[in-house]
Amino acid sequence: MNTPASPLPVIRLKSDRTPGHPWVWSAQVHKPETRVPPGSVVDVEDAKGRFVGRAFWNGHARIALRLLTNDPDEAIDADWIAARIDRAVALRSDLLQLDRVSDAWRVVHSEGDGLSGLVVDRYADIIVIEYFAAGMWRFREAIHAALLRHFPGARLYWFAENHVQKQESFDCRSPEAPAPVEVHEHGLRFHAAPGYGHKTGFFADQRENRHHFARLAKGRRVLDLCCNAGGFAVHALAAGAESATGVDMDPGILEIARANAAANDVPVKFEAADIFDWLRGAIARGEQYDAVILDPAKLTRDRNKVVDALKKYFAMNRLALDVIPPGGLLLTCSCTGLVSEEDFLEMLRRVALNAGREIQVLHTAGAGADHPFRSDVPEGRYLKAVFCRVM
Repeated sequence: MNTPASPLPVIRLKSDRTPGHPWVWSAQVHKPETRVPPGSVVDVEDAKGRFVGRAFWNGHARIALRLLTNDPDEAIDADWIAARIDRAVALRSDLLQLDRVSDAWRVVHSEGDGLSGLVVDRYADIIVIEYFAAGMWRFREAIHAALLRHFPGARLYWFAENHVQKQESFDCRSPEAPAPVEVHEHGLRFHAAPGYGHKTGFFADQRENRHHFARLAKGRRVLDLCCNAGGFAVHALAAGAESATGVDMDPGILEIARANAAANDVPVKFEAADIFDWLRGAIARGEQYDAVILDPAKLTRDRNKVVDALKKYFAMNRLALDVIPPGGLLLTCSCTGLVSEEDFLEMLRRVALNAGREIQVLHTAGAGADHPFRSDVPEGRYLKAVFCRVM
């Protein structure tokens, strides 16, 4: 005879309306009378005592509840975790068939895969697990076991950013970083080194955008600004671009970029510089590039600084226009999740007006399909990639 499961702690919402988002902020809940440890699974009820769902609770974090299911018969346990990971892997392997084009892809994209607080990336035989929530950290053994079922023999590397650990109240000890690995994308070779800084030196979210831009850049002079590990420039030259220059202010990541260019036998010229200083110099020298990528790092995590971020996007895009001749291409990107596509396109409108140029938007894109976002979690759609022709 099965022993009934212990009743879960109950967290009561202040409203009797069903939340329209899986994140419930601390100001929206009544704090429980007795302490519930961070990361505990709890039942959530509305102000009238009706069952809303089951969630991870964290009374120390701004996101007090991460709703996981609205089915009262669904237990949040190791089997649930494994089933959600199975579903996520099946999307990438069976439906998207990503292994046909790359061995570097996102395995789990947090809320987009119904696993709030968990991101998993694959780099050949390295599986990188990033924790954003104390609740997911509590299930780490089940998560690691489920991933090893799908990727037997893989090297696991897990981590959590310090600010996340502090906010979420958990202590994540990372293992020793695995030896770097070579990954492949659309027939090209790239270096990935999880755990050595520079993120991994390789961002899988731009995979399809690199491929699409390379096709457009054939026969053109390419300028890859904020080039990181040089993925756009390498793809472009391999597809027939006339020349390619990459600019990034981090000399360390440029060593990886040079190795990527060498691995694919393409002659990218890389320069370590602040892109504002570099562009001003290029403008003064009268240099022109007829296919430009602008892909800066995230500019803010603070909602109060979104306007400042948009001003910086304006400044860098405005400068970039001055090295693009009429008929040239611009791929301008933002991975700042708090900046909406609407605001980003409005910034481009103002750039065109200020420059007295016409910007034709050819295509707007985001991260690849291995980064799905839920319709009720627009935050999951963090990457904006706008393909333009500048007249």
